[in-house]
Amino acid sequence: MLKEEIVRRLTNNDSLFNKMHIIRQKFDIIPEQNEHIGTCIKYLDISEMRKEFINDLVDTIVDWVYSSEKYEQLVKVFVDKGKSTASANSEIIRKAHQKFRKGTEKDLLIQGQFGELLLFNFIQKHFEAVPLLRKMKITTSSKHERFGADAIHYKIDNDKNIIILGEAKTYTSDYKFNEAFQVALDSILDTYQKHREELNLYIHEDFLDSEMNEVAESYLEGTMENVEIHLVSIITYNETKKINITSQDMIHEQIETIIKERFKKFDNDKIDVKSNPILSRITYIVFPVWELEQLARILQDYL
Repeated sequence: MLKEEIVRRLTNNDSLFNKMHIIRQKFDIIPEQNEHIGTCIKYLDISEMRKEFINDLVDTIVDWVYSSEKYEQLVKVFVDKGKSTASANSEIIRKAHQKFRKGTEKDLLIQGQFGELLLFNFIQKHFEAVPLLRKMKITTSSKHERFGADAIHYKIDNDKNIIILGEAKTYTSDYKFNEAFQVALDSILDTYQKHREELNLYIHEDFLDSEMNEVAESYLEGTMENVEIHLVSIITYNETKKINITSQDMIHEQIETIIKERFKKFDNDKIDVKSNPILSRITYIVFPVWELEQLARILQDYL
């Protein structure tokens, strides 16, 4: 597969990221040589773009569930059954939304998929890597085990074949950040150890289109050359530190300071790169949200 074909498959999610404030830089965290990402919902003047963010996030669900090829196939199937193109599009959107684990008033199941959907968008936007495996379809299939990684994407960079394994951890309760970060770290290492045997379960299944199946097969067969595995971990957590609502720039500056402090206070001795050299290729994404459970419930209500 050529790099141009990878770029063609990327989802355009610029509208979603227009509702987010992003800082990408080196933080006081191992691996220090890597740029990591801090993000938050953007403020417009002194108003958080909370609803606009959720609207745009919901709009990316169809891209998460279906590849562009599969989407076109479904449109044709529904049009052939007597629907207009607009009606076919509506049915596809409805089917995609139905794949979410919505939970109940007491049981908020959607928080995990909230993080996974963010992860899907970040890996495409900031790493320019396309989904190698449609994990959401596996999650909702009663005949298949759940794939260990929350995301597995593929890109070509400087003639290297890059496989990106992603994990998303979302904490709506007032968890301590250090504990959340440690759980995320342990989880991504477990995913790395198991991803090849788990990916092998889905070769020649409907979860990969034909071209992506060839990529996955060459990786598992060992015929893929110049291959590197990279890791991405997104930690979305409920932030409780108060900020002063003064101006857009000042609000974003305060949140940036909070993110830097969270990174700095994590014990670097717990990131054992010597025993786990793959950690030298990890990118962390830290996403503080105020009243995160409320935000997750808004998403649940939309669906």
